Amino acid sequence: IKSVVVLPLRNSGDFKQLIKRLFMIKKIVLTGAGGRLGSYIREPISKICESLVSSDIKEDIGKLYKNEQYVKANISIYDEIEPIIKDATIVCHFGAIVDELPFNELLGPNFIGSYNVWEASKKHKVKRVIYASSIHAVGMNPRTVTLKPDTPHRPDSFYGLAKCFTEDLAKMYFEKNGVEAVCLRIASCAPVNTLRGLSSWLSYNDLIQLVIRSIETSYTGFTTLYGVSNNDRKNVDNTDASHIGFLPKDNAEVYAEKIFKSDLGDEMSDVGNQCHGGAFASTELGVSPMKKMNIIHDPKIKK
Repeated sequence: IKSVVVLPLRNSGDFKQLIKRLFMIKKIVLTGAGGRLGSYIREPISKICESLVSSDIKEDIGKLYKNEQYVKANISIYDEIEPIIKDATIVCHFGAIVDELPFNELLGPNFIGSYNVWEASKKHKVKRVIYASSIHAVGMNPRTVTLKPDTPHRPDSFYGLAKCFTEDLAKMYFEKNGVEAVCLRIASCAPVNTLRGLSSWLSYNDLIQLVIRSIETSYTGFTTLYGVSNNDRKNVDNTDASHIGFLPKDNAEVYAEKIFKSDLGDEMSDVGNQCHGGAFASTELGVSPMKKMNIIHDPKIKK
């Protein structure tokens, strides 16, 4: 050691800030920042990096956080997304059409978009990509089956097929090029208003914890795990992904009394709800099941 730099520290708070700066991630890129889930993770991930570059196809995503920059880009077009990823340490890939549509409508954003993100990440030597996968990658499994990280793909839709494709893409880029990946098989991250939600719910607070742990874990290799809160009725087992340190705190059971007092006739009669994918499992390929699922759209608005 030729020299030592000594920085004056006035108190323990200064020391904590110094440690935080030393270990802070230089740059994180978030695709799909204008979506509902993206709206909840923007602020917390902005606090663990020097620069957050948020991206979407929208004209804007509202007020930005202190160290956040917004760049409009279409993930389906490589030349638009590639420059954004330059110098990034972590990419949180949440950009996609979140619905079942005809295959050709999903091909660009959900298939080619994933390829573009990983190819750009390889080019720019990104350490890790955190991917918003989905339980629909294994959605045709009966609900009696306990889902685990190594549960084979069993998609319930073209949407779920895109998640399978991207998980395999992520594994290939890790094994051939060393780009680490964490694929989050999110079940249902929205306010609980259905019987299915009592088992599949991922609270926004647990979503934030899941993403932060996926970013801050020192080494992940290629990992898949389920984005589900600590629900009494859940039927997923993340034991094999325990190295991520995801310990969900919220429990959908607090909504059970209200749910059982509601009219469950339509939901109970839908055979898709015998599978983990719910209405995605019973709806015709290429047809949106969103109306049947009654998902509440409540994005976080920065004031």
